[in-house]
Amino acid sequence: MTSETRNCQNCKQNFVIESDDFDFYEKMKVPAPTFCPDCRLVRKLIWRNERVLYRRECDLCNKSVISIYPKESPLKVYCHDCWWGDKWDPQVYAAKFNPSKPFFEQYRTLVESVPVINLFNTNPVNSEYCNYASNSKNCYLFVGGRECENILYANRVFSSKDSIDLYDANKLELSYEAIQCKNCNRLFFGQLCTDCNDSWFLYDCRGCQNCFGCANLRGQQYHIWNQPYQKEDYFAKLKEFDLESRAGLEKAKKLAEEHLAKYIRRYAHIVNSPGSTGDNLYNCRNCKYCFDLTGSDSESCKFTHFAGVGMKDSYDNYGAPRAEQVYETLAIGFESNDNSHYYFSYFVRGSHDIYYSYNCVSSSYLFGCVGLRNKQYRILNKQYTKEEYEELVPKIIQQMNDMPFMDKRGLVYKYGEFPPAEFSPFAYNETIAQDYFPITKDEAIKQGYLWKDPETKAYQVTIPADKIPERIKDVPDAITSEVIACAHAGKCTHQCTTAFRIILEELQFYRRMDLPLPRLCSNCRHYERLAQRNPMRLWHRKCQCAGAKSEGGAYQNTVKHQHQDGHCPNEFETSYSPERKEIIYCEQCYNSEVI
Repeated sequence: MTSETRNCQNCKQNFVIESDDFDFYEKMKVPAPTFCPDCRLVRKLIWRNERVLYRRECDLCNKSVISIYPKESPLKVYCHDCWWGDKWDPQVYAAKFNPSKPFFEQYRTLVESVPVINLFNTNPVNSEYCNYASNSKNCYLFVGGRECENILYANRVFSSKDSIDLYDANKLELSYEAIQCKNCNRLFFGQLCTDCNDSWFLYDCRGCQNCFGCANLRGQQYHIWNQPYQKEDYFAKLKEFDLESRAGLEKAKKLAEEHLAKYIRRYAHIVNSPGSTGDNLYNCRNCKYCFDLTGSDSESCKFTHFAGVGMKDSYDNYGAPRAEQVYETLAIGFESNDNSHYYFSYFVRGSHDIYYSYNCVSSSYLFGCVGLRNKQYRILNKQYTKEEYEELVPKIIQQMNDMPFMDKRGLVYKYGEFPPAEFSPFAYNETIAQDYFPITKDEAIKQGYLWKDPETKAYQVTIPADKIPERIKDVPDAITSEVIACAHAGKCTHQCTTAFRIILEELQFYRRMDLPLPRLCSNCRHYERLAQRNPMRLWHRKCQCAGAKSEGGAYQNTVKHQHQDGHCPNEFETSYSPERKEIIYCEQCYNSEVI
C-alpha cells in the first residue's frame, strides 16, 4: 500500500502514514491511526503522573503513604503491601460484557472500580518518595529509573549513586546537574557526555578529565574554554572562577552557555543505529522517529520513546523495555517473552497477548482487564475458557467499531485507539504530558483535559532565597529546619512549589562537593533541565557547513571537509527546529571537526 496523508481528528493537522506503517498495522491486525503521532503520544502521557506526590491513607489498612493520587481521588488507593497482598481480589470487580453498551464505557467503569497501587515503587530501601523506580536505596524524589543509591531529585536515572539533580543518566557518581550523560564521575553541569570525570560545564564530550567549559572534546584533559592548559595552570585558573560561591557559580554558568553556543552541534545523537531516525538512539536498527532508546538491540520500532533493551517490531510506545510486537502502550514489558503482543495497554509487565488492560502482572490473553495477577483468558476481569475467549474477543472488536465511544469533544474511539484521555485520573499538569508538551491552563481546558490548580500551602517561609549563605561552608546544620523561598516565587511555568527544604542527605552532598545551596525548588530545577533537551519531534533540514565556515560564518572549520569549499549537500531529520540558533552539522561534517 502506498503512503497516505490523513487529518488528525484531535489537532486537525495533516500527518502521513507511510507504506511501511500500513504493513505494520496489517501485521498487527489493527486499523491505521486517526490521531497524529504527537497527539497519540500525549494521549498516553496523560496517564503517567511521575512527580506530583501526595500524602494520604491507604483505603484498606489506613496506613499513611505517599501516592500519585490525592486523598480526594475517587479511586480506591492501596499501599504496596495491601495491593500485593491477599486481602482483596480483583476478580470481585469482574463484569459480563454488555453488547448493547459501548465497550469503552464498560472498561471505564472497571478502571474506576478496581483499587490502584499508591506508587510504582519496587523494592525500595529508605526510598519512600520514589516512583516508577525499582531497587532504590536511600533515594529521594527519584522517578523513572532503577538500581540507584543515594540519588536525589532525579528523573530517568539508572545504576547511579551519590548524585543530585540528574536527568537521563546512566552510571554516574558524585555528579550534579548532569543531563543525558553516562559513565561519568564528578561531572558538574554536563550534557550529552560519556566517560568524563572531574569536569564542569561540558557539552558532548567523551573520555575527558579535568576540563571546564568545553564542547566536542574527545580524550582530552586540562582544557578550559576548549583551550589546553598545563596541569598547574589549569587548577590555578579553575580556582579563579570561585565555584564554591553562588555568585561565582552563576557567572561561570552564564559564561559557559555563551561559549558553548559558538560550537557546532551534531544533528542527532544516533550511535551504531543504522537505518534509524530520531535522537538519543544507541545500538538500534531500523528505528524511525524514536527518542531515547538507550539500551541495546532495539529493532524495527517507530514512534517509540524512552525504551530500554530489546524493543522490537513495535510502534507508539513510551517506557517499554524487553517486548516485541507492541502497539500503542505505556510502561509495559519487563521479563516478557518473544512476540509479547501488547495492545492499547498501560502498566502491564511480564505478560503477553494483552489488550486494553491496566496494571496487570504475569498474565496472558486479557481483554479490558484491570489489576489482575497470574491470570489468563479474562475479559473485563471475568474468567472464560480459551474457546469462549477466542470466540468473544472478535465480537467485542466488531462492537467497538459498530458502537464507538465518543468523548466530550466529539472525538470517536473505535477499536485501535488508546483509551480516551478523559478516562485518566490525573490532571494534565500532574502528568509528564506537561513535561514534554507544555500547555497553559486555558489551553488544557479548551482541549478537554483536567487541570489542577496549586494547593494552598500551609507553611511559613523562614528564609528568602537571597538570604541563603553564598558558600556551603557558611551554612549551618539548622538549614534543614528552614523553609526556603524559591527564587521563582511561583511566577514561572515550572509548577513552582514556591518554597522548599534542604534535607540532611542533600546538605551532606553539597558539603562534600563544596557546592553552594540551590535557590530554586526541585520542580523549577527539573524544568530547567528539561528545557536543555531537544523536543521529541523531527524537522527536515540541511547541513549548515558552508565550506570553510558554517553558514553566516559563526564557526570556522578546523579542517577541509569532503565537500571542499562548497556547501555540504547532506540533508537529515533533526530535533533542532529551523528557527533555532544552534549551528547544526551532519554526521560527516561533525566528525571531521571533532573526531
